[in-house]
Amino acid sequence: MQLYSVLTGYFKLDGGAMFGVVPKSIWQKTNPADSNNMCNWAMRSLLIEQNDRLILIDTGIGNKQSDKFFSYYYLNGDVSLDQSLKENGFSKDDVSDVILTHLHFDHCGGSVEWANTEKTILRPVFKNAKFWTNEKHWKWATQPNKREKASFLAENILPLEQSGQLNYINRSERISPTNLTDIDVFFADGHTESQMIPMINYKGTKLVFMADLLPSIGHIPLPYVMGYDTRPLLTLNEKNEFLNLAAKNNYILFLQHDALIECCTVKQTEKGVRLDKCFKLKDIL
Repeated sequence: MQLYSVLTGYFKLDGGAMFGVVPKSIWQKTNPADSNNMCNWAMRSLLIEQNDRLILIDTGIGNKQSDKFFSYYYLNGDVSLDQSLKENGFSKDDVSDVILTHLHFDHCGGSVEWANTEKTILRPVFKNAKFWTNEKHWKWATQPNKREKASFLAENILPLEQSGQLNYINRSERISPTNLTDIDVFFADGHTESQMIPMINYKGTKLVFMADLLPSIGHIPLPYVMGYDTRPLLTLNEKNEFLNLAAKNNYILFLQHDALIECCTVKQTEKGVRLDKCFKLKDIL
């Protein structure tokens, strides 16, 4: 098995929204804000090369939305999903599976593209891939509540089903197996219904793609919960459960949104689970 960090770009979100009830005087120590109170965040995907399969976890924001839409998020960084795949020696046609942790636009927007210059036809970017979500989250995203409606964009989602490439991972318990070898999923419901946190068996431990359960190292303390989360008290309990597992078993945490830190480990302290070490993915390969 080979692992590749795939950076799809950076965007900015309001610092207060990203840290919920935590005061700016505290969160700005790890995530300094600009003059508009916006913090910069990565959209980092993970590529897994395993035997005859090439598995991509999340696809970033994509490029098909309007200029007005993108202006809200201050996209930055001279990088894209396609470019990052090429830098690692692959093309989008090589991808056999795409695991979508959840269907918010910054996680799945790069899964669908315009098929014609008139922008009237949409198609999956990865024509040879199976797209993996789960039935509960699919229903949640395609029949969205008013709070999340702006994050679930039909043009990012429905073409996956219409193409016949959509597949479901069965949720049987908190940590459930997938149809893919050496990959399990930790299901979390605080951020959104049935978010999937992929856990990859790697070199005797687990490397975990943290998605929005733990966006950055600045979110490790339990009360540091995003204002975007639909059920923040559930997030708090899920983080507590997961971080204790991670500290006990020395999991490697792959951070999707931290602008500077790719991976970290955590440890138990008198104050609870806290940051241990930070490093790049290439340092453990």
